[in-house]
Amino acid sequence: MINWGDFEKIDIRSGTITEVTDFPQARKPAYQLTIDFGPLGIKRSSAQITGHYTKEALLGKQVVAVVNFPPKQIANFFSECLVLGVYDGDNQVILLTPDKAVENGGKVG
Repeated sequence: MINWGDFEKIDIRSGTITEVTDFPQARKPAYQLTIDFGPLGIKRSSAQITGHYTKEALLGKQVVAVVNFPPKQIANFFSECLVLGVYDGDNQVILLTPDKAVENGGKVG
């Protein structure tokens, strides 16, 4: 079990995907995402979400991500945030998204 203070250390924010490119260097199929987090700026992420999402469907989509992890190098790319999702029965990720439009950089709480 964690306590409330542990949860408060995780900075989870909303953002809008502004760019999506293929990531052929990743070991598992993935996209490179550019995400606008409003006042927090632009961050990039590698996401294994090719099972349910096309590049075109992701453009303009609002997502929820952890924004205070240190950058993680994946092949020749530095992922700066962790986009959140839920694994389905086939181990494919379904993104967590706000059900109404929210401001980029909005804090989850």
